[in-house]
Amino acid sequence: MADRSLRGIRLGAQSLQSEEGVVFHERAQHIYTCSSCGRDTTLTFAADAEVPPAWECRTCGAEALLRVGEGTATVDHSGDKTPRSHWDMLLERRTIPELEELLEERLAYLRARRGGEDAAKLSA
Repeated sequence: MADRSLRGIRLGAQSLQSEEGVVFHERAQHIYTCSSCGRDTTLTFAADAEVPPAWECRTCGAEALLRVGEGTATVDHSGDKTPRSHWDMLLERRTIPELEELLEERLAYLRARRGGEDAAKLSA
């Protein structure tokens, strides 16, 4: 630190680290082709990294597939879970007649409570 001066330097503008002695890892570029818009995206990965068969397209957000030779990689979507809504999860626990019964009970309770409040307001 004694051989470098910090006076007059903007913080964050320049790095004080040097690239001396740094050995960069080997890299490999892979091309992904979008299945929706057809655009190619080139991504750089480490040479020994496991390359994913699909990537999100930077342009349209659809699925881009890894180009292998003249074709593209195949992606198995059979294990993907479909998103469930609150209604789907509710129907796993209760049947429609049970839900209708619960609704009637709750409406009767609210009507009785509202009727009780209205009677109290009229007598006051």
